[in-house]
Order: sequence, then C-alpha cells, then structure tokens
Amino acid sequence: MVTSRTIGPLHFEDLDPKRFEDLVRQLAYEFKPWRRLEATGRAGADHGFDARGYEIVANSVQPVDAADDSETVEERAVFDEDAGDRLWLIQCKRERAIGPKVLVKYLDDTVLSPDETLHGLVFAAACDFSKASRDGFARKCRDIGVSEWHLWGKAELEDRLFRPENDHLLFAYFGFSLTIRRRSQRTDLRARLAMKRKAHRMLKDRVGASLLLRSPDATNYPYVDDLADFKKNPSWVVWAYRGMSHEGLQFCVERYFAYLSDDGKLWDAAMAVNDAKSHLQDDPWSGDDRYDEKRQPIFEFWNDIPEFNRAWFEVVGVVPFDQILDIDDLGDEYVQAAHVYVAFAPGENGPFKKFVAQVETIGRWDRRSFQPGDRSDGRIEHFPGVLRKLDDKSE
Repeated sequence: MVTSRTIGPLHFEDLDPKRFEDLVRQLAYEFKPWRRLEATGRAGADHGFDARGYEIVANSVQPVDAADDSETVEERAVFDEDAGDRLWLIQCKRERAIGPKVLVKYLDDTVLSPDETLHGLVFAAACDFSKASRDGFARKCRDIGVSEWHLWGKAELEDRLFRPENDHLLFAYFGFSLTIRRRSQRTDLRARLAMKRKAHRMLKDRVGASLLLRSPDATNYPYVDDLADFKKNPSWVVWAYRGMSHEGLQFCVERYFAYLSDDGKLWDAAMAVNDAKSHLQDDPWSGDDRYDEKRQPIFEFWNDIPEFNRAWFEVVGVVPFDQILDIDDLGDEYVQAAHVYVAFAPGENGPFKKFVAQVETIGRWDRRSFQPGDRSDGRIEHFPGVLRKLDDKSE
C-alpha cells in the first residue's frame, strides 16, 4: 500500500505570543487597503486588541478616458483622506481552546476611545471554533454595532498561509515552503524522466540479457572476502533484464519450471533450482557450478507434462527510476554487460522495491497466466517433493 505524503497540522500554539500576533498582522496586510496598520499589542496596555487598522474608503468614482482609438471608458476609485477611514481592530489569542462564553468576554473587554467608531473586527486564535462559538461571536458583533467581523481559527489561518502570496510567511514561521516543494517536485520529476529516457536508450536492445545491478557503495567490487555472507547481503547482483514498466526497470530474480491447471487457477513449481541464477561464467559470485546437474531431472519431469499445462513461475523485481543513479553500458572485464548503479537496501531484497509473481504457460497460442497472492495461493502438489523444495528457503 502506497502512503500519501501530506503536510501535518501547523502548530500555531508553539509560537511565542508576540510572534503569533506578528503572524496574524502580516496575514492581514493584504486583507484590506490599509492607510495604516499598527501593532498596538507590542507595547502592552492594548485595551483588548493587538493591532489597529484604518481601512481606506473609496467615496467617489470618476471616469478615466481610455486610449484615443477606444470608446471604452474606465472607472477609477478616488480616495479622499478627509472622508474618514474605517476603524478595524485585530485581536489575537494563542490558546488551544476558546469556548463561546470566553469568546464573548474577550469582546466585552475591548475598550474604544469616545471618538472611535468600530467598523470591523478580526479575532484570530490558534484553535478551532465550534458552531456555537461562531454563532455567539456573530450575535455579539451585531449587538455592539460592528459592520464586518471575521473569526480566524486554525483552519482559516492555515488557508491563508497556504496561499501563494503568503508562502514567504509559511517559510518564515514554520520552516517550509510550498513553492520550494513544488520546485523540488519538478526537479525530481525531470530527473526521473531523464533516467527513464536514458534507460530506454541504453537498454532497449538488451531485454532478456543479464545486467549487473551494483551499489555505488560497493567500493570492494569485484572482490568478495566471505562468499556465503555476500550471498545473504549482496552489494551487486546479476539478473536477467525483463524490460521497462511504468514503475521502473524489471529484472527476473526467480524462475522455476511450473505446472498450471486447465482452468488456470491451480499451479505448482519445482523450486529446487532457481533457473534465474546464472552460470558461473555469467555471475562469478552467485552462479551455481552444479546448475546443469541439478536442473536436468527437473527438466525431464517438466517435459513430460502436457504442453498445454507446461509453464514458468517467475518473480520479477522492480527498480524505480528515481532510485537509479546512473547506467554504464560499457561494463568491465568481470561483467561485460551494462552496469546499473542503484542504492541497495540491507538483505536479499537489495535494490528492489517491489516484487511481482506470475505463473504463465509456454504455449504460443492460448497462453494462460495466474498471479498468486503468495507462494501458497492456489498451489497444489504436482511435482515430486524433492523437486518442489524451495532453493535455500522454506515454504
């Protein structure tokens, strides 16, 4: 199951109270056309509000002549400084929860000068507000004669911070940027597509051939001190290339002589010998010098199975494009095939991020296939027990 990458909740409550006030005030800069926006809460004794703004009021509209060859008449708002600005108060509370009664009390504590008429109010807090709180806030604002009111809870603050014009604030206060993330995604996408094109160009004629998957950390290549330990935790492997899919490069890591029933739902495989493992001349580290000797009895039994039921059981490993560092199509004196440099995880999975198993018949016509969910899904006993045994594994 693929896990989606998301952004966690923003922790406004972790900000210093004054920094929370600064954030809200800076988010308000583009909220209205201010003549002045004052940080009144910075000096203390703020009379119940942390910022005071004076909204410029357009009191008339004048026509403006358009270009000489146009009959269109544009309109322009005219601002008169003597017309009187609208007073707004911004109150900030960095609290984890504020109920309806406490919210109304904050409004009661707001003090205005006798000559001030409050037009608008913004109340911002680092918490979510319930419906009851929002309804009570609206009633109180109407009762005290406020014309406009806005309640900015945690959700509203996040909405504003995620707007492109406020991306600089998101980075300044919380340390990450959606713009930078998009640039990073674009860079990653370009790198992945570039590697996909390079792999297609270099490997399109090598489907079915063996390639060397090699870790960039394998500085001891091609020498191995302990071969048994190396097989358990390899840092380079030779596998047959199966081509390219939408997920990445595909390599056959297991291949066994198999049987598939007439209805295509039951199967068995002779797992005593992994036919995907190369001979010693192809893979001097993991090849089997007794490969032909052990393979012969399996082939003879399999060859007696009706052609309609003869099949291969294959496990294909996928190397994602974004995990491939580079491709050397020249090879070397040890492995003359192309070398694919990719990060290796500890253990036998090595460079592979996914495995897909499939049983498919060999016939040219009416080919049938079955994809077991695991090695026991639909498996029956068709091969002799000695041939069914997993190679260096348990069922």
